[in-house]
Amino acid sequence: WLVIDRKVYDVSRFSKSHPGGSRVISHYAGQDATDAFVAFHNDKSLVKKYLKSLLIGELAPDQPSFEANKKKSLLEDFRELRCTIEKMGLLRPNYFFFFLIFLHLLVLEAASWLVLWYFGISLMPFLAGMVLFSTAQIQMGWFQHDLGHCSVFRKPRWNRLLQIVVINVLKGLPASWWNHLHNQHHAKPNCFRKDPDLNMHPLLFSLGKTLSVEVWKSRFNDRKLEWDM
Repeated sequence: WLVIDRKVYDVSRFSKSHPGGSRVISHYAGQDATDAFVAFHNDKSLVKKYLKSLLIGELAPDQPSFEANKKKSLLEDFRELRCTIEKMGLLRPNYFFFFLIFLHLLVLEAASWLVLWYFGISLMPFLAGMVLFSTAQIQMGWFQHDLGHCSVFRKPRWNRLLQIVVINVLKGLPASWWNHLHNQHHAKPNCFRKDPDLNMHPLLFSLGKTLSVEVWKSRFNDRKLEWDM
């Protein structure tokens, strides 16, 4: 069960066919998922049609519609800020801007290969080609990131299609793998055991899993101390 706008939904079966993956929606089991729902779904009217069959009740009037570890005032400020941003039109994509981004990525990648083809594979042409190719690949990572967030086109289908072209074809990585991990990151950012970005090997990333465990333990000990007092 989870809560959206004070309404309670049973998503036990639906989670298996959830377009964003079962793990993303399961992270909010027993919690209020209103803000995550708003952030992840562009066409909310369409999604709410599917929610009707999952509705099982509403919160009691005395029950808060936010988590105990969150400040109500901060949550209200965040929602007000989002409404202001939407009214200002800052979430509407600029197609010409993204077209230029995609074009310059293709030009950089083509230039990297042309340098090697024309000048050969001696040291300087190789280094120049490597700089051009590396720059293109890094920028492609950020471009497919925007596509994965459905921030470039109004219709999610076009975002997904171009994301597959950029990350699968041009970068050689699966878009489904990236979306699976990144959706969880934004569903529960920096939450230990839920955000995959924190599940890193301590020998490779000094600020990965080890730091997460230490922060989690310190917060737990602080709360325990408050309870004891």
